[in-house]
Amino acid sequence: MNILITGGTGFIGSALVKNLVEQGHAVTVLSRSPEKVANICGPSVNALGSLTQLKAEDSYQVIVNLAGAPIIAPRWSEARKQLIRDSRIGLTHHLITCIGRMTVKPELLISGSAIGYYGDQGDTVLTEESTPYEDFSSQLCADWEAAAKQAEQFGVRVCLIRTGLVIAGGGGFLQRMLPPFRLGLGGRLGDGRQWMSWVHRKDWLNIAQTMMADSTMRGAYNATAPNPVTNAEFTRILAQCLNRPALLPVPACVLKSLLGEMSELVLGSQRVMPERLLAQGFKFQYEDLAAALNEALSH
Repeated sequence: MNILITGGTGFIGSALVKNLVEQGHAVTVLSRSPEKVANICGPSVNALGSLTQLKAEDSYQVIVNLAGAPIIAPRWSEARKQLIRDSRIGLTHHLITCIGRMTVKPELLISGSAIGYYGDQGDTVLTEESTPYEDFSSQLCADWEAAAKQAEQFGVRVCLIRTGLVIAGGGGFLQRMLPPFRLGLGGRLGDGRQWMSWVHRKDWLNIAQTMMADSTMRGAYNATAPNPVTNAEFTRILAQCLNRPALLPVPACVLKSLLGEMSELVLGSQRVMPERLLAQGFKFQYEDLAAALNEALSH
C-alpha cells in the first residue's frame, strides 16, 4: 500500500513507519523537519515538509494522522494551548481539505486522539460509549476527532485511536520517569489513587495495522491494555522492575504549583477499557504491566 503518515518522526509514528516499511509498504512522512526523516525513519521513506505539497493526483490508500505539538511541555499558557490545538485540529482540517481535492480518495484515515477525551473521572470504568467530563484535554480530543470525521463525507472510512500512556524503550512518558526511579527517588504522584491506562507500543502498532486490514472497523477505539492500574500500583511495579525503592511521593499541591493546569495530565484519572477492540477479538501481546515494563527496560 501507499501510506501517508503525519507526525511520522515521533515516538509512535517512527515505529509505525519502520514497521510498515519492513512489510513492503511505500510510506511518505509529513514532518516540519523533512531533512530529518531519512535519518529517523530510513532512506526509503519519502518526506513532505508541508501539506501544500500534496497534489490532486497523489494517491494514498491509507492516511495516518498523528501530528501534534507535545502536550507535556512548557506550562499551559493560553498561547501554548492554542499552539497545541492548532497543531492537531488546524492541521487535521487542512488534511481533510487536501483529501477533498484528491482525485482518488484514501480508503482509510486513522486519526490520533487520546484517553484524555474522557477527562478526569476517578474510579469510573470508561468505554468508548462513556460521556466525557470536559476539561482542556477532553475538549482538545473531542474537537480533533470531530475534524477527522469530516473525511467521511468523501467516503473515507475513519478510525479514531484514543491512545493511553504508551510504554516502550527509548522515549515517551517512561523515559521521563526513569531517572529518579533509577536513583531510588521515585514515588507516587499525589495520593496515587488516580488510574493510569497504558498500552505497549507493539500493541498500539498492531491495533493500527488491524484497522488497516479490517474494513469493518470504524469510529473510536480505546488503544489501552485491558488492565489499567492506579498510579500507586504503577509506581510499585516500576520500582520492582528496577529493583529500587519508591519512597518519595510528590504531593499534589507541589505538582499543581509546578505544572499549573497541566497537572491534570498526571493527577487526572482515566480507568479505560478497550471494549470495542476486545469485542473485535483483538489479542493484546502485553496485558500485564510488569511484562510490558520489563520489555521496555530491556532496551
